[in-house]
Amino acid sequence: MRFEPVIGLEVHAQLKTQTKIFCGCSTAFGAPPNTHVCPVCLGMPGVLPVLNKGVVEYAMKMALATNCRVEGTSRFARKNYFYPDLPKGYQISQYELPIARHGYVNITLSDGSVKRIGITRIHMEEDAGKLIHDPDRPVSYVDYNRTGVPLIEIVSEPDIGSPEEAGAYLRQLRAILRYLDISDGNMEEGSFRCDANVSVRPEGGEEFGIRTELKNLNSFRFVEKALAYEIDRQIAAIQEDEQVIQETRLWDPEKSITVSMRGKEEAHDYRYFPDPDLVPLVIERDWIKAVEKGLPELPDQRRERFIRDFGLPEYDAGVLTASKEFADYFEDCAARIGNPKTASNWMMSELMGLLNSRGLAVTDSPISAQRLAGLIRLIEDGVITGKIAKTVFDEMADSEKEAKAIVEEKGLVQVSDESELETIIDRILENHPDEVEKYRAGKNKLFGFFVGQVMKETKGKANPQVVNRILKEKLEKS
Repeated sequence: MRFEPVIGLEVHAQLKTQTKIFCGCSTAFGAPPNTHVCPVCLGMPGVLPVLNKGVVEYAMKMALATNCRVEGTSRFARKNYFYPDLPKGYQISQYELPIARHGYVNITLSDGSVKRIGITRIHMEEDAGKLIHDPDRPVSYVDYNRTGVPLIEIVSEPDIGSPEEAGAYLRQLRAILRYLDISDGNMEEGSFRCDANVSVRPEGGEEFGIRTELKNLNSFRFVEKALAYEIDRQIAAIQEDEQVIQETRLWDPEKSITVSMRGKEEAHDYRYFPDPDLVPLVIERDWIKAVEKGLPELPDQRRERFIRDFGLPEYDAGVLTASKEFADYFEDCAARIGNPKTASNWMMSELMGLLNSRGLAVTDSPISAQRLAGLIRLIEDGVITGKIAKTVFDEMADSEKEAKAIVEEKGLVQVSDESELETIIDRILENHPDEVEKYRAGKNKLFGFFVGQVMKETKGKANPQVVNRILKEKLEKS
């Protein structure tokens, strides 16, 4: 029997407000433990929460950007559970009446196909604190700085059918958040986290299998690996007549396995009830329209514009717009050169290779968009060859020099003088009479040999177009 996975994802995104959701404490990351706290976020008796308007507006932006319906009335609830990093003994979240429902995003898969993933709901909530476990003693420390930091939770429909689709969905959500500038999406700092619900069922079946929840997956690679492992584990259990248990499991990245953490809670375990300290949130249509009008260009819209206005292939446009910063770099570079496709080629090969090798984001690139454009213009103007340009690019990565200065300093200007190249080509043909004879006898592949000899003698500086033309003229003479 063949099985298919059914996957739903719950994504928690920390919002980029300056202060927490229900108090005025800072949300800045990296402060000394327990310094960004107050009686409200510590849950002291008698304090009252006050909703941060900016959190509501950011949640609305994400809702509208993911085609959700923003609800006119929503309500905060208390989600009751005990954990040492939850000082009140409950979390303020939303349950029955979330701020947004019924949206979707489209994802593009590796084979070029597009799939729509439904979004059940988006709701606002506060984050919990952070536990730090002492590796040497049976002691845990708690840092409450993160307590009360605003989150939105984005809950997908169970429309995801593979680890690849899960990864594509997460990358799309993160891109939208960053384009909206409402979350930095930093997975290492915990501002973009994911819980995955996964089950398997006979292929083509309609009933869901027993699901497990994978908690706090903090990288796209770990999400995909954890889902792949859990799918295989559940299928193996069913085939061996073992029962799949509804539980929460953790991903162990060192062993590449999932391990049982605890039984899976249901909604009634949390005893949700409306928070008596917060009135229902009423959002007027005029506010929704104002927020919608202020939305920036989103990843899908920008990709379509790159295809339409710059004539880029769909693949190039998808890679360039996956990150707002990468797309900004491209537009800055493309505006300074003749052919935007050339900028795309250099960014997707040399620039991405440089950034990956050094573990840098494009915003930290040692070669700015303006400097890369300067290098490309030298190629377009026939000053240097593409091969020489790669050498210049490598030197630019290690210095602050402009491409033109490096070319002049090292004498790398392209040789385009026809008489000079004709002299070199004549000498090469004279020194290789056997190859000339074989070429004229029909071995056309030897043309590349002659081009290579010219490039070798000119140290890669010969103008390829001029070389090809002169060579063809001379070799075709009987």
